[in-house]
Amino acid sequence: QVQLVESGGGLVQAGGSLRLSCAASGRTFSDYAMGWFRQAPGKEREFVAAVSWSGSSTGYADSVKGRFTISRDNAKNTAYLQMNSLKPEDTAHYYCAACLGRYYSDSLHYARTYNYWGQGTQVTVST
Repeated sequence: QVQLVESGGGLVQAGGSLRLSCAASGRTFSDYAMGWFRQAPGKEREFVAAVSWSGSSTGYADSVKGRFTISRDNAKNTAYLQMNSLKPEDTAHYYCAACLGRYYSDSLHYARTYNYWGQGTQVTVST
């Protein structure tokens, strides 16, 4: 079992930045690839970014590419999502997720691939 706790969300003006954190506990963090997803009211949960177990491979949704950066610190059992140049359309509840496996593939872009999920943190971007 893996427990995931997100933090770092909040209210920010368009053009601003936020850094989300996802603290993991319960199992060996480096055994898992990590992903970030988001869900806006009335919309389906969508992929944002993913990182391999080692941090050497990453992937992003086209909508955030060049603005968001996913990373991880296995010594701290934590994954991060640095969000820059935020837009109102980035407003959503952001979730981190863990997928057992030391690999990276496009399957990590799909929610069904992940084994564990956090409760999420709200990000609101005002105009």
